[in-house]
Amino acid sequence: MAPAPGPDSLKPESSTSDPLKVVIVGGGTAGWMAASALVKLLPAQDYAITLIESDEIGTVGVGEATLPHIKVFNDTLAIDEAQFMRETQAAFKVGIEFVGWDQPGERYVHPFGTFGEPWAGVDFQHHWARAYAAGRASELHDYSFAIAACRNNAFEFPNEDPKSIRATYAYAYHFDAGLYAQFLRRWAMPLGVTRIEGKVVDVARDAASGHVASLTLASGTTIAGDLFIDCSGFRSLLVGGTMDVGWQDWGHWLPCDRALAVPNMRAEPLLPFTRLTAQEAGWTWRIGLQHRTGNGYVFSSRFTDEERARDVLLGALDAPPLGEPRLLRFQAGRRAAAWAGNCVAVGLASGFLEPLESTSIFLIQAAVMDLIGLMPTRRSGIDPRLAAEYNRLFEVHYDRTRDFLVLHYTANRRHGQPLWDHVRNMELPESLAHKIALFRASAAAPDYRYGLFSRDSWLAVLVGQGVLPAAWNPLAEAVPLDDLAARLADLKYRIEVNAADMTGHGDFIRSYCPAPALEPAA
Repeated sequence: MAPAPGPDSLKPESSTSDPLKVVIVGGGTAGWMAASALVKLLPAQDYAITLIESDEIGTVGVGEATLPHIKVFNDTLAIDEAQFMRETQAAFKVGIEFVGWDQPGERYVHPFGTFGEPWAGVDFQHHWARAYAAGRASELHDYSFAIAACRNNAFEFPNEDPKSIRATYAYAYHFDAGLYAQFLRRWAMPLGVTRIEGKVVDVARDAASGHVASLTLASGTTIAGDLFIDCSGFRSLLVGGTMDVGWQDWGHWLPCDRALAVPNMRAEPLLPFTRLTAQEAGWTWRIGLQHRTGNGYVFSSRFTDEERARDVLLGALDAPPLGEPRLLRFQAGRRAAAWAGNCVAVGLASGFLEPLESTSIFLIQAAVMDLIGLMPTRRSGIDPRLAAEYNRLFEVHYDRTRDFLVLHYTANRRHGQPLWDHVRNMELPESLAHKIALFRASAAAPDYRYGLFSRDSWLAVLVGQGVLPAAWNPLAEAVPLDDLAARLADLKYRIEVNAADMTGHGDFIRSYCPAPALEPAA
């Protein structure tokens, strides 16, 4: 009779098999973020990471503006922040300014931080709504430290004391997306990523499972793999092409389908926020980097033509352009699934949502980190349960982000402009219609524990575009109105005083991470 197993015998045996072969198809931001995270965070003896890219195939280069999550990603990989910022010509970002989205001439900021403080166990917006209705509070955006920093063109690192008013915000970056991909390539390859220059011309599938078995390059080289990550951009070579996963078209909710992009010489001051300005058939962006300013016009071809769009974009620049505007055609939506068989789509291969809230790089990051959490092993193989969970998370990310973007369009009062009249009156996703109705009725805002966006983000856009609540949590009535007004006045004062004491954003950049001079690329 065999002896009872002891504690040591219950441990899984060390694997002596070959590492799982992971093949990434495509470079750019998506490919190199995937390669960098996989090679840094997964056991080196268990995974062999290969990336195939062709310098002949250009990348879209979306994502020069980011969300605070990118700092978490870089920190997780132990990337030196100052070095990364110097090499990508980066600047800091603490919010997004929306100009004319409610109606022409008005503006508000979506801050990367909180509004106010919870009092008596009740979220701040309920207290504010009560005081505002009584004429005892100023605008909601006066109670955000991040917004005050934007107004002052100032930046400093958040205070480490969580009780400080200067700890109530986070930050992201503006950077050159092409330089970021190059930075990650230089960073990841010494850690063990094998880069192969080449163009995929054929895909071979296993006859029994239908999984991708190997790729053939134009050179004739064959690359076999166990798991394939599709970072091939809009082509979606593997998941959309080979695996034939369908596309969900969201153009009826997000009608913009074109973008023109052009840089110009950097204009002062160097703003710590992205500026998005509503235009007749879409919106223009302005993103300040150390060496240049990025500009673009996202528009709907149903409501304008490319020649008119070019004129609008060039007319919005604050310095002469560095070349001709570059046109990008796209379709808003996502794949029905991002993981099919042994192929996982990341970035544009899985879906596209216009860069209205700087979500492109976040969606890449979320896809990569979710994949690492569900990564197959040589022992487990490609378990369909892993794919099912990954696809569930994928849908959550895209669907919640979609709702937030559609909110910006539908909550407008730009009457008499065909695009804006259309999106204001269109039928909304049921999930978004419910959120708006709930906020109007009770001041309750979405507060996700997973996925984008936070309660404060929803508050910024809802209130910033004139969607106000008719009522609030009854528990807010526990604070006497005079006491509440005094608290709000004190909070506003502390924000103003502390923000006025901050370092100018440009000065902070020059002292912390000045980038080498570059010839701006057209």
